[in-house]
Amino acid sequence: MILIQFTGLSGSGKTTLAENVHHLLVTEGYKAEVIDGDVYRKTICKDLGFSKQDRCENIRRLFNVARDFVEADTIVLMSVINPYESLREELRVHKFVRTVFLDCSIENLINRDSKGLYKRALLPDHDSSKINNFTGISDVFEIPSRADLVIKTDFDTVSLSTDKLYNFIIQNLHNCS
Repeated sequence: MILIQFTGLSGSGKTTLAENVHHLLVTEGYKAEVIDGDVYRKTICKDLGFSKQDRCENIRRLFNVARDFVEADTIVLMSVINPYESLREELRVHKFVRTVFLDCSIENLINRDSKGLYKRALLPDHDSSKINNFTGISDVFEIPSRADLVIKTDFDTVSLSTDKLYNFIIQNLHNCS
C-alpha cells in the first residue's frame, strides 16, 4: 500500500484534501485511513509541545500508526504540517512513502485564515493571545526539495486538487510494494 505524507502550512488544504480523497478511495472499494495531526495531538501526542524535537517526535509517532495501517493493506493519508526536510527524508527511505506538498503563499493563507491562527501568530509579542512558534511565521517551514507531487492550492480548486491527489495515489499504488 501507500502512505501519503502531506507537507504544507496551516490552512493549505491538507485535511480537506485528505478527507475528500479518503471518501473517493472508500467509495471505490479501497481501504483508506486519514491520520490527522490535529486529532492525534489530542491523544497519543498530547504530551508534546511545538519545539523542533517535539514536532519530530509527533511525526514519528504518527508514522508508526500509519505504518501499521500500511501493513494492513490500507492507504494512509497523513495530514500534518511536517515542516522539516530531514524528517520527511527520514520517512522517504520506506518504499511505500510518497511526499505531497500543498503549496500556498503566506498571503493567501493569511487571507483564508478560517481558524484565526495567522491573525494570532501576527499579534505583537506582548499580546497574551499571540501564538508563538507558528510554522511559516515565527517558526521554520522548509520547502521540500523533492516532493513526489506538488499541488498549488493557491490556484487549483478543491475539486481539481482532489482529482490530482486521487489520480496520483491510484497511479502509485503498484509502485510501493
